[in-house]
Amino acid sequence: MKWLYDNWMKATPFLAFYSFILLFLYVKDVNYPLFLIWMQTVIYWVHEFEEYILPGGFLSFFNRYPLGSKEDEYPLTKVGSFWINIPLVYIALPLSGILAHFFGLKWGLWTAYFSALNAFAHVVMFFIYKFKYNPGVVISALLNIPFGIYMVWYFNSHNLVSTTTNIVSIVVGIIAQASMMIYGFAYLVPKMKKEALSNTDI
Repeated sequence: MKWLYDNWMKATPFLAFYSFILLFLYVKDVNYPLFLIWMQTVIYWVHEFEEYILPGGFLSFFNRYPLGSKEDEYPLTKVGSFWINIPLVYIALPLSGILAHFFGLKWGLWTAYFSALNAFAHVVMFFIYKFKYNPGVVISALLNIPFGIYMVWYFNSHNLVSTTTNIVSIVVGIIAQASMMIYGFAYLVPKMKKEALSNTDI
């Protein structure tokens, strides 16, 4: 497992590149709305490429700034990062494309809301920390947010989804984003403070 913890992110550029080619060649002209859903996964892999590879450093940034740690890989570790990203980005996002293909487009709309919301958090951090670059903010501003907004607009302007689907999708997107924030601020920060107090007592 250690190899996976250290290297899972290295697959992102290849997955994004080859998936985009396949989607562009075989899905775009056949089912454009489904293409948009699948593109959310592709874009998120590009987003993670910026976070973890080039320039990378998201783990260090998130630990030192939002979480207030003095260490690059604590309290959010490579293991924690793996278990946050794999279920959501490598399983849930692609699964939504599969479900949308077989059971209807409504299964994929949440990906646009989640992607835009997560990207918005990057932009907010950029301003909170006085224009300090955080890995992921460039792709957030250039791809995640505009593409997420475009997909929502396209689905609604073409009456592809209902109001109920929009509401449910927004809620699911918020829950997906909130789960990561809760893990960081409601679990890791208290854990870090508790361990710091324990070390002080010793």
